[in-house]
Amino acid sequence: MFENIVSILRDQCGLVKDRPLIAGISGGPDSLCLLGLLREHGYRVIVAHFNHKLRSDADADANAVEQAASRMNFASVIESGDVREYAAREKLSIEEAARYMRYHFLMAQARRFKAQAVAVGHTADDQVETVLMHFIRGAGLAGLKGMTYRTILPLFDPQIPIVRPLLDAWREETIVYCAAHGLRPRFDPSNDSLDFLRNRLRHQLIPILESYNPRFREVLKRTAHSLAADHEILLQVVESAWSESVVQQTDNFIAFDIPALTKQPLGLQRHLIRRSLELLRPDNLDVTFAALERAVHFINDPAHRSRMELGSDLHLLREGALVYLLTGDSDLPIERWPQLPEGQDVIPLPVPGVVSLAGGWKMTSERWNMASLAMDQARSNDDPFQVWLDAKQLNDTLELRVRRDGDRFEPLGMAGHQMKLSDFFINVKLPQRARDRWPLLCMGDKVIWVPGYRPAHSFRLTENTRQAVYFSLTHG
Repeated sequence: MFENIVSILRDQCGLVKDRPLIAGISGGPDSLCLLGLLREHGYRVIVAHFNHKLRSDADADANAVEQAASRMNFASVIESGDVREYAAREKLSIEEAARYMRYHFLMAQARRFKAQAVAVGHTADDQVETVLMHFIRGAGLAGLKGMTYRTILPLFDPQIPIVRPLLDAWREETIVYCAAHGLRPRFDPSNDSLDFLRNRLRHQLIPILESYNPRFREVLKRTAHSLAADHEILLQVVESAWSESVVQQTDNFIAFDIPALTKQPLGLQRHLIRRSLELLRPDNLDVTFAALERAVHFINDPAHRSRMELGSDLHLLREGALVYLLTGDSDLPIERWPQLPEGQDVIPLPVPGVVSLAGGWKMTSERWNMASLAMDQARSNDDPFQVWLDAKQLNDTLELRVRRDGDRFEPLGMAGHQMKLSDFFINVKLPQRARDRWPLLCMGDKVIWVPGYRPAHSFRLTENTRQAVYFSLTHG
């Protein structure tokens, strides 16, 4: 019993003996066993107990924990909170509210004492019940792998880990350990209440399953171990796909390159979206398969509307070759698009010359006297931010300006037929928020080039062109 605890504490949990460790102690056999093992192996422990005030004997539990800590020469911190009031205010179940308040307290103590981790007494029985609960509610590999020896819960702290040294031990073993070492655990009568799903699994469903396989708990524990190893492999694949697909990441949004994202298998796309949701909303732990399916369908259907709500104040937004997952209050970056600086609606453009725009963009113009070379370059060009125009059709009144009401444009390839510039922007799916200050190359009232898209048909190079003017819009 507990013959592997030294390596589990050191290797799986990653604990060291020269830094303090917060131990979340309820007073039950699991947590007292954990406390005894940590003392036995020389760890610097600070005992932390949160009194949920849910039972009449809750204060007695707190006193028992304080006395146990004192007998082992450990410092202790005891706090309490009104779980029922918090649950009602936040519309949570009692279980959810108790867990949130408890972990919030434990992490606060870890930060206060600069602890290396928070240790809790979850056992193999808890693992079996957790995996079974996830299976019943519906979960993928991330849920079916169950708990791990060491994990980060971003909702409570992005850096301090939760460690579970007893995850391979059965509850019966902790009871035996306490009896053998003179520890007097408290037993929570609410653990027998069938009002809670976990208790119904423990007292009703698991015994039924054990009638089919007496070793059911051992089998499920072993399965969770196996799935946890598979999940580690998956995480490496997800990390690689993440680096290929994510263009930009902030606290409020994550931008994906659509071609890079959609080339991934659908299952991997779901994992990337799940990771995004967890990063932006770490408090929204219940990411449903239905939500992931809707997101993947949105991303892979180019005819889909440009925006889709995902719930929890999150939505997807498609803009050109990017799709954003963002919170409702986030400001998306504009720097990736060329924009005229605020307060400058018109900027004269000399030829040759260079004009600076917002966000590090600049427009360059130069004359090309070899028309044949210009024609060859124009034919092979696949960069929509550079263009060659017929110099004979241009004069010295060139300027960059923002769009105006009534602007019309004759796109290349439409044989001189004009259309409203606003309709052109819609057709090419230029994002709405980029349109007002998009730089237009104009000569008088004529729009002769929409950078990033097309030149005007009348200003194209032809076989009669003798001189060309080259325009290039670049960033950085």
